[in-house]
Amino acid sequence: MTSAAKPSSTEQPTIFVEAKDLPVYCPGPHAPLWSMHPRVYIEVVKTGKALCPYCGAAYQLKDGEHVHGH
Repeated sequence: MTSAAKPSSTEQPTIFVEAKDLPVYCPGPHAPLWSMHPRVYIEVVKTGKALCPYCGAAYQLKDGEHVHGH
């Protein structure tokens, strides 16, 4: 998972994910200990993007990614 967008002063950066990263969950595997909350799976396949209900992190499927079997 990679972050690419630069955030404004109040919003978090969008976390772009690839098909190989599915299923997406938050907090991610590299999240710092201070940001932990209960693990929740994020559904990005249907609309291409989704928000974490706990921390508001924005996840988005990278352009051109093809998801097979979902």
